[in-house]
Amino acid sequence: MNIHQFRYGEDNLGYLLYGEHAAMAVDGGAAGEMLEFLSDRGPFLQYVTNTHTHMDHTVGNRELLANSRAQYLDFNALLEMKKIDLDGQTVEVFHTPGHTRDSVCFYHPPFLISGDTLFNGKVGKCFTGDPDAFLSAIKALLDLPDETIVYAGHDYVAEYVAFVRRLEPDNPHIDRYRENYDPGHVCATLADEKKVDPFLRFNDEKIARILAEKGLPAQTEGDRWRSLLSLM
Repeated sequence: MNIHQFRYGEDNLGYLLYGEHAAMAVDGGAAGEMLEFLSDRGPFLQYVTNTHTHMDHTVGNRELLANSRAQYLDFNALLEMKKIDLDGQTVEVFHTPGHTRDSVCFYHPPFLISGDTLFNGKVGKCFTGDPDAFLSAIKALLDLPDETIVYAGHDYVAEYVAFVRRLEPDNPHIDRYRENYDPGHVCATLADEKKVDPFLRFNDEKIARILAEKGLPAQTEGDRWRSLLSLM
């Protein structure tokens, strides 16, 4: 299975996950480019779907469906299926409520298409007002192998690296993380995310100390998670 990233708008990122014969478009705002890519390489578009239904992620659906015989997989279908058969291989669907109630991530080793649940360098904003569900979702993603490659829904790397530098200026991993950033192919391994992203280190003693020094609750896991979210 292969993945190709498409940038559209100012910072949105959409994806084609594809094998030799079939493909799935995820957050297809770059619809024209995706259709041209498939036409040049041969796989047919079998599915169109989204990581969540914010308009900047669904904007390409209509064009993709109008110019293919693809099936649209909405949130309810994704929850019911749990796994998608694509070109004889399995793509796992994670329900990850937090950013939105209908947020999902797609996982086919080593690729994780994480939408606005998990960015490179930070997590998404918790628009649902349900930090506990969001924490459970993030913990499920943290159980994936360290070699998992995180492909997010936006390129916010510069902004989020700056945030991490302000919060934890002595983090020795930040410089290498920033040097590895490629605006033409935005991604990072889960291992590298765990070294840099404070939102994935809510149980780290250093993060707990930083939060306490800021006068934020840090005694329990839930305290630390909610305190981190409050810094957004």
